[in-house]
Amino acid sequence: MSRTRRINGPGKIGVSTLGGERIPRKPFTKEMKKEYTILIPIMAPIHFAIIRNILMNAGYRAELLENNSPAVVEEGLKYVHNDTCYPALLVIGQMIDALKSGKYDVNKTAVLMSQTGGGCRASNYIFLLRRALKKAGFEQVPVVSFNVSGLEKNSGFRLTPPLVYRLLAGLVYGDGLMALNNQIKPYEKVRGGSASLVNDWIARLTGQFSRSRGFSTREMKRNFSAMTAEFHAIPCERSPKVKVGIVGEIYVKYASLGNNNLEEFLASQDCEVMVPGLLDFMLYTLDGMAENNRLYGGGAAGARVREAIGRYIERMQDVMIDSIAAYPEFTEPSRFSHTRSLAEDVIGAGCQMGEGWLLTAEMVELVEKGYGNIVCTQPFGCLPNHICGKGMIRKIREREPGANIVPIDYDPSATRVNQENRIKLMLAVARENMDNNQGTNRKQKPDATKRKHPDKNDPYQKWWSWLPSHA
Repeated sequence: MSRTRRINGPGKIGVSTLGGERIPRKPFTKEMKKEYTILIPIMAPIHFAIIRNILMNAGYRAELLENNSPAVVEEGLKYVHNDTCYPALLVIGQMIDALKSGKYDVNKTAVLMSQTGGGCRASNYIFLLRRALKKAGFEQVPVVSFNVSGLEKNSGFRLTPPLVYRLLAGLVYGDGLMALNNQIKPYEKVRGGSASLVNDWIARLTGQFSRSRGFSTREMKRNFSAMTAEFHAIPCERSPKVKVGIVGEIYVKYASLGNNNLEEFLASQDCEVMVPGLLDFMLYTLDGMAENNRLYGGGAAGARVREAIGRYIERMQDVMIDSIAAYPEFTEPSRFSHTRSLAEDVIGAGCQMGEGWLLTAEMVELVEKGYGNIVCTQPFGCLPNHICGKGMIRKIREREPGANIVPIDYDPSATRVNQENRIKLMLAVARENMDNNQGTNRKQKPDATKRKHPDKNDPYQKWWSWLPSHA
């Protein structure tokens, strides 16, 4: 059991308890913001590069951790029990490995970790990290909790409305860049052109954000229109390739450290890869709050606010999707409302532990988009994802006979060669289906209609007052 006891007052330090062990919590103060470097474990490279730049524009000295040597796993195993969630072991190992590298002044360094606040073990990562830091001799290093549910607060790190605007926009742009890059990179005539354009757009967007630009609907339309046109202009040589989708636990799905460079391996096997966007997980979290309110009751005002924020995010997502859909060569992501509908007759919306019903819905969506060869990544022993991922495969195959899904477990004891051999067997089936004209792209089912935006006379319209203009 883990919990945090808050002690209020100037200079007071909270205490985390884990299994009865008392672990002092060193807060991240306003004074630290100017001098401390905040280390952030990387997950989705494009998204996190944008997020890092947004935090730097907000006055934080943020740095992404990209150390991925075997020492990371060794440090994780040294300070985290091997039965603990694999992503926690990797992230904590990566942070301690970085602190031991000598690259950083450990008396002027903080580490950042997200907390979801849900039933997943991920909410307890932060306590495991504090205990690991204490055992490794880095007790003086502050741990910053990145959360929107009020689990922990630090005076030196605040998610203000302007910062939230930028982070949300960063997720939308990250999803768009990731989708375009994945569909151009396997076919480009000159290798590196797509990656170079991604970096160029990250720099351009960062510049816009620093001038408080790039958030309104009009600006996002202009950006996505130019972005899509530039990716479309990259010279490509289209040839038949196996189309593979990647789903799973959020960290293992995106992080190359967590999935043994899965996307790189699939590229070496002459595949085109599609990975569902990160924005859907944000919308899934908001939708879960509304679903809990419907199932178990709750305040109507809070539910209306969450719905308004969800509609705002979906409106940004619409701009990205419409821009990509304007080019027949590209496969645009689905709207969240449509993705949600795909799970309705497969799994209940109340299934919200871990990635919950979203994981199941993403597999159905990938089959629908023509990426029916799917790698379902999951940390070994992750019960929510074994149920919503591996446990739903039979039901998905009954509904979608062309689905070719392989679940892959990731763990310190799992060998890379065994994982890749299992994926190669899936790819062999995929190529056989291609030769027999099976499993090819099918016409996408129409997405659910766009949500109507709130009535201007809505009494809760005031909650929209702090959102950016959609002019």
